[in-house]
Amino acid sequence: MKAAVIHAPGKITCDNTEDPGIKESTDVILKVTSTAICGSDLHIYSGGFPQPKPMILGHEFMGIVEEVGRDVKNLKKGDRVVVPFPIACGSCFFCNSDLPVHCENSNHEHYGPEGGLIDQKGGGLFGYTDLYGGYDGGQAQFVRVPYADIGPRKVPDSLTDEQVLFLTDIFPTGYSGVDWAEVKGGETVVIFGAGPVGIMAAKSAWLRSAGRVIIVDTLQYRLNKAVVAANCETILWTDAEEVVEKIRAKTQGRGADVCIEAVGFEPDRNIVDRAKALINFEKGSIKVLEACMSAVRRGGIVSVLGVYPTFYDNFPVGQFFDKGITLRGGQAVVHKHIDKLLQYVIDGKIVLDDIITHRLPLTEVAHAYDIFKNKKEDCVKVVLDPWA
Repeated sequence: MKAAVIHAPGKITCDNTEDPGIKESTDVILKVTSTAICGSDLHIYSGGFPQPKPMILGHEFMGIVEEVGRDVKNLKKGDRVVVPFPIACGSCFFCNSDLPVHCENSNHEHYGPEGGLIDQKGGGLFGYTDLYGGYDGGQAQFVRVPYADIGPRKVPDSLTDEQVLFLTDIFPTGYSGVDWAEVKGGETVVIFGAGPVGIMAAKSAWLRSAGRVIIVDTLQYRLNKAVVAANCETILWTDAEEVVEKIRAKTQGRGADVCIEAVGFEPDRNIVDRAKALINFEKGSIKVLEACMSAVRRGGIVSVLGVYPTFYDNFPVGQFFDKGITLRGGQAVVHKHIDKLLQYVIDGKIVLDDIITHRLPLTEVAHAYDIFKNKKEDCVKVVLDPWA
């Protein structure tokens, strides 16, 4: 089959690889009909997340069931499904606590309670390095899906792939940020990052009856897309202090009720930011998280959706304490929300495919990663066709 294989930082190619096979009786093999590149994939592509050997990437995918393990009860060959990006067994303590991303059984080699740098990580994830289970991802023509009775959701034939594809990750992730922030109605929600997750967070804030939604980004074309797709206010990031002051000016000097961090540890950085990270022996930067901590009001909530894989000595714990901030974050609990969110799509309460800017064949995956990472061609979201 054809598959997108990462070989080294910055080197991803469309290779001919072995077809996946059933390994456990609870597996299915999925023929992938649509897949997408996520901002989290870029952390592997850039080398921010180490992957020592070649691996098929991709955790946003859907398709048609091709082969079924003997103990799978809920699916049959020919079913069309969308697949959550976390791999969950459905029966452990965390799965039973609506925390499937912390599944105790899906990451056999590197799972643990510590949440360390290179060991004791969370549950398995598709296409997300050996640290998270070593599962091949879905940027391929076929993919093995473990615990197939737990994750995949059947989708109506009346909906296109693109209408439901983002139920795999970015829509539930954006929604999780709003849910963690306990948005009940009327709040001012400020989202840092106008990428796919940030825009989905904005859409989700409106679903939860936010009073005002503002998105911050460093690139005007991404803000323009956010206005069209999520009907929100925007602030162009030129300087962190200036952005915070603008947010306070819009909120009677208090700050936002909610700040959602949708950027992560690899924001746009100048030479000073890079020197600071080098001196502190840190990977990337927490500059966007620091801006969220400043921009949120006293007693407010900061939700962190951007990925942070390491520790940072300069975390503003004094500010966190003095302002009484609630801080939530992590990988999204997709299984908890996906059924409700699918129904929103079916009912026409939300549109997901309006963020797509590029549709390319899987054979052009190297070009797709390049334009997505380097923000060329006004790229916001790339969908790949494995069969084109």
